[in-house]
Amino acid sequence: MEERRLIIAIDGPSGAGKGTVARTVAERLSYRHIDTGAMYRAVAWFATHEGIELHDADAVAALAASAKLAVSDIVVINGHDVTDAIRTPEIDRAAAIVARHAPVRAVLVARQRAFGASGGVVMEGRDIGSVVFPNADVKVFLDASAEERARRRSRDATRASRQEFSELAAVAQELDARDTLDRTRSVSPLTRVDDATYIDTTGLAIEEVVERVLAIAKAHTTP
Repeated sequence: MEERRLIIAIDGPSGAGKGTVARTVAERLSYRHIDTGAMYRAVAWFATHEGIELHDADAVAALAASAKLAVSDIVVINGHDVTDAIRTPEIDRAAAIVARHAPVRAVLVARQRAFGASGGVVMEGRDIGSVVFPNADVKVFLDASAEERARRRSRDATRASRQEFSELAAVAQELDARDTLDRTRSVSPLTRVDDATYIDTTGLAIEEVVERVLAIAKAHTTP
């Protein structure tokens, strides 16, 4: 009998290691990896590209609903490969605005649920275990100290606008601002649900975190 294909939800703030851990876990399990943050970033990028006011919730939601959006190792929206373009401080701020709109979240959450409905998915974000898949088989909340998250973010080679290490203080300020927006928004705020396994990744190698998540997944797999 085949092992049951799980829905694995990985939540946490920026710089906690969600992306690398989620991608690696998905690879090890031959699951699909979905970065939900990239979906909000792509919509924010496209809204900016189309000249739509980011604070206009209904207009951005209509754009999100009509857009053709593919999220994997590359991110494509309406034919535009935005994989690198969405990893900039400007899109960080734009995505934070877009993510606060209830109509936009309704559109993208519906897509996320469709992506993961059949299982075999590792989905990362800020509201996966609390809103998108509250009945996920595995829920993990990754965190790290503010200092550690700022150091990781400043060294993030995927951030296209940064050619050298960013000023640590500036990155820390960016993260603090994003954390505040994520934790205080009225719709789907960043939160750790009671049934999520909390892992502080400060000082841990990625492989250690991956092995912990895989062990949790294995315990939930029923042959």
